[in-house]
Amino acid sequence: MKNRYIDLIQQSYDFPQEGFEVIDNSLHFNGINLMDVIKQYGTPLKITYLPKISSQIQKAKRLFKVAMAKVDYKGSYYYCYCTKSSHFQFVMEEALKNDIHIETSSAFDIPIIRSLYESEKINKDIYILCNGFKREGYIQGIVDLIKDGFTNVIPILDNVNELQEYEKAMPGKKFKIGIRIASEEEPNAEFYTSRLGIRSRDIMDFYKNTIRKNPNVELKLLHFFINTGIRDTAYYWNELQRNISFYADLKKICPELTALDIGGGFPIKTKLEFNFDYQYMADEIVMQIKSACDQRKVPVPHLFTEFGSFTVGESGAILYSVTGVKQQNDKELWYMIDSSFITTLPDTWGIKQKFIMLAINHWDKEQKRVNLGGITCDGEDYYIMESVKNRVFMPQSTADDPLYLGFFHTGAYQDSLGGYGGIQHCLLPAPKHVLIDKTEEGELSMWLFAKEQSSKSMMKILGY
Repeated sequence: MKNRYIDLIQQSYDFPQEGFEVIDNSLHFNGINLMDVIKQYGTPLKITYLPKISSQIQKAKRLFKVAMAKVDYKGSYYYCYCTKSSHFQFVMEEALKNDIHIETSSAFDIPIIRSLYESEKINKDIYILCNGFKREGYIQGIVDLIKDGFTNVIPILDNVNELQEYEKAMPGKKFKIGIRIASEEEPNAEFYTSRLGIRSRDIMDFYKNTIRKNPNVELKLLHFFINTGIRDTAYYWNELQRNISFYADLKKICPELTALDIGGGFPIKTKLEFNFDYQYMADEIVMQIKSACDQRKVPVPHLFTEFGSFTVGESGAILYSVTGVKQQNDKELWYMIDSSFITTLPDTWGIKQKFIMLAINHWDKEQKRVNLGGITCDGEDYYIMESVKNRVFMPQSTADDPLYLGFFHTGAYQDSLGGYGGIQHCLLPAPKHVLIDKTEEGELSMWLFAKEQSSKSMMKILGY
């Protein structure tokens, strides 16, 4: 019986597959020989493969272009990047190469918008959809952008009182708004209705009694987000139909309403047996929107999406080395990594998120079931569940020939949730971060974005 690690992976999955292949017993990620990267920079190490960001955006644009062509959809499609997934400059600038727009969620997005404008990465016609529950600083930042001539800034109202703040700050000035519809949660959720947005039964009266009476306010967009993401489930399609129907009803009395923002939620590949029909979902969404509008005899809306994880998630990876092996009892063998899951991959700890996890070297060696442990003193700092028989299997590792392993498609949220640049659990340093791009000739280029966090920077934060 074949018992090598490569045999296990090939027997368990369709492998090799897009983005992953093994050459000379070493894993290559999007054509990158990861052992070469490790030899140059060491571990633990975060990497971002920038071309994947652009390819994901172009993929979504193709999906919706095809879907719209199939049903002769007369509206336009606008791809917005959800900045909270990753605010890094290199992410924003790569995404903006693809003629996209931006969705913000806090006051601290506004300086980023201004920096991008000053560096000529955006112009003042770009759509900036401002979501979230807004406090004074966020509202003021939005107002300042509008006053400075950003023509397509659209604050999306999270509650009925928010409109008054813009009216007070911009008396006599025309401006656009959107409204977020509070989605109904799935049946097994802990609450019935999203805390974000305005109840649909309140929006119609709000428009009739307040918005319509102010000639300076133009309601351009309705927005909703379904918390489970875009999935082929009865719950998703029911919520989509409910919100499309509401758009059509409001459109009949609000002629300036021209756009529907269906939020984010395209899934990313977090396991090797991932199977999601993106084209089917885009086709079905577009078809259902057109069908509902045709039935109610209203024009179809321009479509906006706010893809965050889909944009940046699959560009990221984090690489570790096995720094120690511990046999704790007859059944439990621990591979200790040279970092912490709590600090570098907080979703694996906080919400038990799985990512694609593979050995980087030793694919020709015998595999065995192991547990992966982080080096903090926290009992929760471990990773033991994976999709191969629901357990982790790794090649053998020895002190004189260490094993390296990687978690992949980790580019969204992990840095911000992990407290990048700040104090982390047990004062473990943030690892190095390397960016990888392709030249026009197709050659790979790598450079160090961030060094490993120093004790000096930690001491300064702590007040020493």
